[in-house]
Amino acid sequence: MKPVRSASVILVTVAVLLSLFSSAQAAKPNVLFIAVDDLACTLGCYGDVVARTPNIDRLAAAGTCFRRAYNQLPLCNPTRASVMTGLRPDQIKVYDLDRHFRDEVPDVVTLSQAFQKAGYFTARVGKIYHYNVPASIGTDGFDDPPSWDRTVNPKGRDKDEEALIFNAEPHRKISASLSWLAAEGTALQQTDGMIATEAIKIMREKKDQPFFLGVGFFRPHTPYVAPKEFFDLYPLDSLRLPYAPENDRDDIPTAAFAHNCPVPNYGLDESTLLKATQAYYACVSMVDAQVGRLLSALDELGLAENTIVVFWSDHGYHLGEHDGIWQKRTLFEQAARAPLIVYVPGQKGQGACDRIVEFVDIYPTVTDLAGVEAPDHLAGRSLRPLIDDPHAPWNGQAITQVLRPADDRLPEMVMGCSIRTDRYRYTEWGDGKYGVELYDHHADPNEFNNLAQEPDEQAQKVLAALQSQLRKKASGKTPTAPVNPARL
Repeated sequence: MKPVRSASVILVTVAVLLSLFSSAQAAKPNVLFIAVDDLACTLGCYGDVVARTPNIDRLAAAGTCFRRAYNQLPLCNPTRASVMTGLRPDQIKVYDLDRHFRDEVPDVVTLSQAFQKAGYFTARVGKIYHYNVPASIGTDGFDDPPSWDRTVNPKGRDKDEEALIFNAEPHRKISASLSWLAAEGTALQQTDGMIATEAIKIMREKKDQPFFLGVGFFRPHTPYVAPKEFFDLYPLDSLRLPYAPENDRDDIPTAAFAHNCPVPNYGLDESTLLKATQAYYACVSMVDAQVGRLLSALDELGLAENTIVVFWSDHGYHLGEHDGIWQKRTLFEQAARAPLIVYVPGQKGQGACDRIVEFVDIYPTVTDLAGVEAPDHLAGRSLRPLIDDPHAPWNGQAITQVLRPADDRLPEMVMGCSIRTDRYRYTEWGDGKYGVELYDHHADPNEFNNLAQEPDEQAQKVLAALQSQLRKKASGKTPTAPVNPARL
């Protein structure tokens, strides 16, 4: 017969096993996944000399600031679905604000689900997936329940005080118009302040086990609501509207302009536009303050050295470029490009990276950095080589697309597709039927001169090469999947 182990030996064995389990759990890095709604590259770390964003700038300096990162479709629902599934819009068939990605790929494993499978606690506070109509702060919105173990939906005084918001375009809802409020009270009373507070509570609660925490801020999405103190950071007499040369729009196809902003500057006067600009930047600084609170909490809780931080915006944003484009839904640089910052404790390289990367790269990057198994069908690739060395060889290209509804400008639904390389942006509308654009960012970083209009020999060669490369990743065809034209 085998000898019976003594109680002391059993206790020691259990203690050792518990210690080993705790060590294994501690070795798993946490992920703080911060999403910001409608944030352009209006940040100090992206070269914006107006923006007051010290906390995000600090994160960028400690991590890797991808200064040329591009989303796959500059509209909230499609881009968020693409980031969380790691798939392109043509793969998940999501082009509007109504369709859920699981309608096309019901069994897809989302980014947070991959962490669930690896034993992580996953939670969402605020907006990670899109909020469908009505966009109700304080609800689950257009969420994906399998992605989370817990969801928290704060609702602040900004929601309660919507009647006080000024709407420069009363015929539109405040969520779609240039609208704003310099609010009374503090940021802690705003929805975004409450989101940061609730996220910090979860970090404190789960600090002894691995977590994937999605923190989604609502601003600077319209309506632009922030406490007055943030408006004061941007005196109106210090602001200017973007420059555009005379007749800038003459060589731009009609389809290039979003259907919700067909008239330059919505027909509003300069004073109103500057107030909208002030309000937008005020919201950016309010969000920056909340990001600072999250980063300080990581330090205070002793989590900073074991937490990967990912900071991203769902897409870029226009503030009047090209003689009056506002908001999103374009394939110009301002909407296709968006902030992406990744911080990894102890990372080898730090600072700015100017390689071309895509938002479909986020999923494989985060799982790679955390040592979490990822599906083998992801559309992107891990950015770890650039986090180790921002100047490493990369050969990146970025594909962005957007769908236009048929209206009084376009006789049929038109897909626009764009490819961004180190030097060029090539865009075609409806396979070129409704226009083609080519911009040389070496000579023309603001995309003022469309070389496709009267292409010389060199431009013709570039057009042919980029068209071929674009169609390998985006068909440009009108989708056969269900699309709600009113929600594009």
